[in-house]
Amino acid sequence: MASVRVDSEVTRIMIGVNESSIKGYPHASISSKSAFEWTLNKIIRSNTSGFKLLFLHVQVPDEDGFDDVDSIYASPQDFRDANRKDKINGSHLLEYFVNRCHDIGVVCEAWVKRGDAKEVICHEVKRVKPDLLVVGNRGLGPFQRVFVGTVSEFCVKHCECPVVTIKRSAEETPNDPVDD
Repeated sequence: MASVRVDSEVTRIMIGVNESSIKGYPHASISSKSAFEWTLNKIIRSNTSGFKLLFLHVQVPDEDGFDDVDSIYASPQDFRDANRKDKINGSHLLEYFVNRCHDIGVVCEAWVKRGDAKEVICHEVKRVKPDLLVVGNRGLGPFQRVFVGTVSEFCVKHCECPVVTIKRSAEETPNDPVDD
């Protein structure tokens, strides 16, 4: 028997967010900001008390486990510092979205996980059970998708809730469309 949702409950929307891949730009990606803004403008509108936003940032380690190839690790403390830096970067990214929500009166939660973004997002959707998942989409062509992959396509196929993908607008696309 299916459970019945009480009308007084808020609609819970999970938004997958990530850092920009543009070198020297340590902020939210274009796609993440677009997904967030779309959610605010098209779903929440002025009904800020009817929703709760759930921000998930997945830190993706490099294949070899070393994120910063230019770093020199000479002591155990160097590795601890690198791990602390990752946590700070994830927190800094989420701070942007949480601050915006608080400014406009939308209840939210935010957390950081580590792993393969598409797998972690699907796992978190299963665990948290949001009503909707919103993710950005870079709008890559078929050739680029072969090499870069697409988290949004995977989520559409595998997540256990409705998924909305928000494609970047043409004017938001950097010179290299793989950048975000």
